[in-house]
Amino acid sequence: MRAFAQFMHKQLGLAGDGEDLADICVGTDRYAMYRAGPVLSISHGLGIPSISIMLHELIKLLHHAKCRDVTIIRIGTSGGLGIKPGTVVITDTAVDSSFKPRFEQVVLDDVVVRSTELDKDLAKELLACRKEIPDCPALIGHTMCTYDFYEGHGRLDGALCSFSREKKLEYLKRAYNASVRNIEMESTAFAALCGLCGLKAAVVCVALLDRLEGNQIQASHEVLWEYQQRPQRLIAAFIRKHLRLCPPAGNKLFSTN
Repeated sequence: MRAFAQFMHKQLGLAGDGEDLADICVGTDRYAMYRAGPVLSISHGLGIPSISIMLHELIKLLHHAKCRDVTIIRIGTSGGLGIKPGTVVITDTAVDSSFKPRFEQVVLDDVVVRSTELDKDLAKELLACRKEIPDCPALIGHTMCTYDFYEGHGRLDGALCSFSREKKLEYLKRAYNASVRNIEMESTAFAALCGLCGLKAAVVCVALLDRLEGNQIQASHEVLWEYQQRPQRLIAAFIRKHLRLCPPAGNKLFSTN
């Protein structure tokens, strides 16, 4: 998070080198939070419970700070479906493991079903920003959100596996035919909560592998590092556009030295 905040500090042309950026939440163990100008960058753990806690507390903070015209964008990594590794997927709709656009939240002893539609115009605007970024393949598609990294993702390499490789492939192909292009573990809760609170939101995740081809990531550390920069570069271009800023000279994410 600090590295991304420093990157945004440079992209926004703010004074100084960003080395003095401090974790606003340093006294807690919930998540890290940094601010670079009008941009908050916040970490969250893996899965729906973690992002839900963060979002509830962030949205309360934004309310008490009287923030207006807020856009919240989740960036991260994912497993792709039928797409090349390194492709950035901009989510139009988050779907559950049955490919339905819904998030089921248990409230007391009731199961409340919430919509997981995301802002379509925002997704298109983000996709258009890829023109500013060389070597950044991107597309708009559905994102499937699961409650589990192993069985929920149809993986064969967990401690438990009750299905065959053929059953796994049949399921993932059905997901692909339902317009799912990547899989992760947070998007339905994210879309539902942001939508209920009236916040414009997007999910932008890079695919590290094609799950139709296997379970294991084959790319080198250096290649994966570059893949993970792609959503960040895309979001930076989007923010600069809205703030009417030009890209800084030597526009790169971080130095590898």
